[in-house]
Amino acid sequence: MIIIKNDNEIALMRKSGKIVAETLLLLEKKVKPGITTAELDRVAEEFITKHGAKPSFKGLYGFPSSLCISVNEQVVHGIPGRYQLRDGDIVSVDCGAFVDGFHGDAARTFSVGEVTKEAQRLIDVTKESFFRGIKFAKEGNRLSSISHEIQNYIEAAGFSVVRDFVGHGIGTKVHEDPEVPNFGREGRGPKLVKGMVLAIEPMVNAGTYRVKTLNNNWTVATVDGSLSAHYENTVAILPDGPEILTLIK
Repeated sequence: MIIIKNDNEIALMRKSGKIVAETLLLLEKKVKPGITTAELDRVAEEFITKHGAKPSFKGLYGFPSSLCISVNEQVVHGIPGRYQLRDGDIVSVDCGAFVDGFHGDAARTFSVGEVTKEAQRLIDVTKESFFRGIKFAKEGNRLSSISHEIQNYIEAAGFSVVRDFVGHGIGTKVHEDPEVPNFGREGRGPKLVKGMVLAIEPMVNAGTYRVKTLNNNWTVATVDGSLSAHYENTVAILPDGPEILTLIK
């Protein structure tokens, strides 16, 4: 069941979304060669709790950390640890915050030091695919019109769209209906209406779209070892168009 949010509830989601956006801006400044992914996780947890919120992911389905941090060929759900970021890495950081009864959720992929042109192009295409997609996040459109535009843009750039993991509704729970794929035929799925709030999150691989789950039973990686990038925002469907709740204006 898709849970529609009223104006007051969306106002509360702006607060959680702002904390997520500010956390990711802070982490972007911290991402440098030599820092460990565990240190990034610590910085994020301290910042989120300092602002009266709780990390959405810590303990969610048993996940052990506040952030999901996925490096290079890792797609999503990477567990922060002792790994030190290296020059040329790309690192995807997925962050959630819970405050006043509602969650915000967003992800960014950052370059570490000097990366290859192709790695930077992967990051840029992934981000741009999100903004291409939300042009269709308007009342009256079908959900898959967003998905279709994202897929078309990514594949035209020579990359592939992850199929096994998709976006989702969000509100009092991190994961709500509906699922939001980043692929598919246009004009399908539920009709978008005012008050729907979606976590739209293209996950894009440089090689095949196929992925595998590693032995820790959390981290997902590309099967061919190719790089992967991730870009996500929490988006509210409103009468005057989509509002991105996890971007600082």
